[in-house]
Amino acid sequence: DLKKVPGNIPPDIVKLDLSNNKIRQLRTKEFEDVSELKILNLNSNGIAYIDPAAFSGLNNLEELDLSNNSLQNFEYGVLEDLYFLKILWLRDNPWRCDYNIHYLFYWLKHHYNVHYNGLECKMPEEYKGWSVGKYVRSYYEECPKDKLPIYPETFDLDKEDEEWERHKEQSVQTVKKHSVIVTVIG
Repeated sequence: DLKKVPGNIPPDIVKLDLSNNKIRQLRTKEFEDVSELKILNLNSNGIAYIDPAAFSGLNNLEELDLSNNSLQNFEYGVLEDLYFLKILWLRDNPWRCDYNIHYLFYWLKHHYNVHYNGLECKMPEEYKGWSVGKYVRSYYEECPKDKLPIYPETFDLDKEDEEWERHKEQSVQTVKKHSVIVTVIG
């Protein structure tokens, strides 16, 4: 029946199971004293809000279970400190497919080594049952093509690799043309 994350967690703990409690929100720096933590289970708490700095200091976290909560989206920055995250459980949350869900989708897309599940629209009714990825693509389909940002994420899935290759070839040609060596990391 915990209503908040306890403050007396041993600093060298590597696995923490806080599932099936009554923690409704995660406040800033909730886990800053447990930097060795690798697995964090927050399943079935009714969490509706996560402060953008709640996971600050969890640089070694590999698995995070946020399933079966009341999350509708993540504010920008919530996942930024999770450098080594490998598994993110998201199922059974009432994800709201509006512009606020884009941060989570793009973070996952750019962190392709993170395996996740359960990112399905529950609200509003017209997107219920859609994957969040399908919703985000449809969001950009409604924009005039000349107003779209030129990022690989906005292209259709089938065209994405083709477009990226073309962009990469153009970059290589530019490098050769100007005799400059550019190394892109990321």
